[in-house]
Amino acid sequence: MAQQVFSIPVDEPYKSDETHTRRSILSAPELMRIPCPGVETLYDVLIHSAETFKDRRAFGYRKLLNTIHEKKEVPKMVDGVEKKETKTWTYFELSHYEYYTYVEAVEKTRHIGAGLRQLGLSKGDKIHIFASTSVEWMLLAHGAFTQALTIVTAYDTLGPDGLRHSINETGTTVCFVNGDQLPIIEKILPSCPDLKSIIYRGDPSDQTTVDRLSEKLTHLIPFERLEANGKAEPVDVVKPASADMCCIMYTSGSTGNPKGVMLTHGNVVAAVAATSLMLQHLVETNDTMMAYLPLAHVLEFLVENLCIFLGLTLGYGSIRTLTDQSVRNCQGDLQEFGPTIMTGVPQVWETIRKTILAKVALRGPRIEKIFGNALKLKAYLKQKGLPTGFLDRIVFNNVKKQLGGRLRYGLSGGAPLSCETQEFLSTCLAPIICGYGMTESCGMCALMAPEQFALGEVGSPVPCVEVKLVDVPELNYRASNPKPQGEIWIRGTSVTSGYYNRPDLTEEALTPDGWLMTGDIGEWNTAGTLTIIDRKKNLVKLSNGEYIALEKLESVYKTCLLVENICVHVDPLYPKPVALVVPVEKSLRELAVTHEIHEDDWRKLCEDTRVRGLVLSQLQLQARKSGLKGAEIISDVWLCKDIWTTEMGLLTAAQKLKRKEINENFSKQLQEMTTCK
Repeated sequence: MAQQVFSIPVDEPYKSDETHTRRSILSAPELMRIPCPGVETLYDVLIHSAETFKDRRAFGYRKLLNTIHEKKEVPKMVDGVEKKETKTWTYFELSHYEYYTYVEAVEKTRHIGAGLRQLGLSKGDKIHIFASTSVEWMLLAHGAFTQALTIVTAYDTLGPDGLRHSINETGTTVCFVNGDQLPIIEKILPSCPDLKSIIYRGDPSDQTTVDRLSEKLTHLIPFERLEANGKAEPVDVVKPASADMCCIMYTSGSTGNPKGVMLTHGNVVAAVAATSLMLQHLVETNDTMMAYLPLAHVLEFLVENLCIFLGLTLGYGSIRTLTDQSVRNCQGDLQEFGPTIMTGVPQVWETIRKTILAKVALRGPRIEKIFGNALKLKAYLKQKGLPTGFLDRIVFNNVKKQLGGRLRYGLSGGAPLSCETQEFLSTCLAPIICGYGMTESCGMCALMAPEQFALGEVGSPVPCVEVKLVDVPELNYRASNPKPQGEIWIRGTSVTSGYYNRPDLTEEALTPDGWLMTGDIGEWNTAGTLTIIDRKKNLVKLSNGEYIALEKLESVYKTCLLVENICVHVDPLYPKPVALVVPVEKSLRELAVTHEIHEDDWRKLCEDTRVRGLVLSQLQLQARKSGLKGAEIISDVWLCKDIWTTEMGLLTAAQKLKRKEINENFSKQLQEMTTCK
């Protein structure tokens, strides 16, 4: 039987230092631009859905009914003596989901657009969105589009400096924030001369801050009043054009100031069109998607607008309230909403996998063995094309209930997902399909439709781009290799024209003929799909001359149940990699006790050389199990007592490592590990 191919070459001949340019088999003659006639902007997307789906539920949201503070005494070891420390835990009581239909959503966006006009905004002006993901975020964005305004987005975790930079670089006069972010606005206001108006959602954390800001700003209004003002004084819609700027999306970056990626309505709609063509055959009338990732991240922004075009129901939640752990007198968002589709970055999927395994382990060795055997049996039956439903009913339905019980597909993006985690979750939960993209290409360069499912791959080029691989000779990645390899270059209707007010960065990233040089290393598979090997800058040389791929190693080591997070480090003068590991506290304590190590003080436990040795052994075992070669096996490990967060400046908002900051933070420990003994 002939192998199915999902992309084909479209140029002839080609240079010796690059592969053929390939396109999806769905768009070989011409790259996609629109999903259907008349839909050329994101304004058109919502109008089309209102006309098509009318009173179908569009946006679901929950109201905060109560915030509950509970004081608890927790034991803490101080100088070998156990003491009680009182800590305050915060819980949330939420309503059931309430919904706006597609028709209602269009009406609300027109009111919001009119409200924005009252703040002095007109066609081509910019409004900054700094708030966290919510139904108000998306309604405000589409409200802006009803007046041909450009939204400027930045992660709410970027902090004062990132917000100040993006406001001043774009000359934004209006900003939308959460109520509890108003102190940040007060802090940066003296250094943001163009900023005149603030819209906020939710209750402000401090009324005195509101009073002070009211004296300094032209407008300081709650979101609800903005909408009410627009409803009272409606204005005509000002439709944007395909070539108009839809969004300036500031990427968090791993170093320096964030940079603003310019995306037109045509760019985003092309990405919606291409993704829709690849996935629309999977969509069912009652499909729902959990919306909780940052909307300032291109993956979430694209996927939510795709869901709007396809007529799905979006249910807004937050990381804090996804599960039952942080809510009281109600269910968490996942249980309450019951999504059929869910997006996640690898960190989310890794956490779900480890949570499932931890809950299985709590039920004892016998259940663990049954669960493990069921995983193997289901994988075997699927490989043979035999039915597996009985295993779902007997074993895996309890796992599925943890995410609401209705999940049909998961989409992973943002960074590489380990094959082990993808296989595990696809077997016991739902198929996890992977995509590959970046902000500069509207989030999608390649996508694995379910019919392309293969572990470790990211699928074929989406139908709005063409892709080629260009030699990286110093790393021996060449088009002439048995499996063609090289840096991934992308061109198409969804690709940005560059960075806002940064022609220098634009010139570094884009060729004169429009190719986006991604910096990622890819490999063509025989089916015309891509595998991401690593990033050029994350390929580092050991002192013995061998290259290793940091992200690849981290995705493997992260599958170890002891690992919450990990940063692999290479010193050019040292022959082996080492690692900084944030351990899972419960798992590490259990490991220590099984080896007769009894230490209650968490810092001392992490620094204990015996414990570090045990963790190192587990990681080396995981490496060999996953087929890593000798140079890729870490030689030492340091256990970090604190979980890395964006607030600490060690992770980007997309949960990617900020290597420079991590290495600086743990420079002493890294030096000790890489000093030849």
